[in-house]
Amino acid sequence: MKLINMDKNYVTPEAFKSLKEELHELKTKKRKEIAEKLQETKELGDLAENAAYEEAKSSQEVLESRILELEILLRNVSIIRPSPFNNHKVVIGSKIETESVNKPKTKKIFTIVGSQEANPSEGRVSNESPFGRAFLGHKKGEIVFVKTPQGMVKYKIIKIL
Repeated sequence: MKLINMDKNYVTPEAFKSLKEELHELKTKKRKEIAEKLQETKELGDLAENAAYEEAKSSQEVLESRILELEILLRNVSIIRPSPFNNHKVVIGSKIETESVNKPKTKKIFTIVGSQEANPSEGRVSNESPFGRAFLGHKKGEIVFVKTPQGMVKYKIIKIL
């Protein structure tokens, strides 16, 4: 059973909005700022020895790379819309409570998100990470094995919230 399409970029509606806003800002305001900076530095004279011009060109390259990256990301985006009625198995967007079966027993609550939004310190784990991938498709009460640098760790899914 295929649960996810690895060619897709999974994001929450909030992240989608943020990425669209960033792209708009870069294409309008930032492009204009850099174009003005390039024009100003061209007017300073010899471009071969103009450090300000080279810096502006470098900034333009970084900007255009980020714009292209965002356009590709948004072209392949899939917005995570978890259903409150679909809490019988772990999917992208699921918030789950787990308990390690190993000693000492520890409880963790985390949300499985796309790689663009992953932030383990905030409990947001990427669906592409070994930890996130291990839980996908499992149900409440199941034991999940996660390969970590410290070895294999077993977790029990307590709740799918």
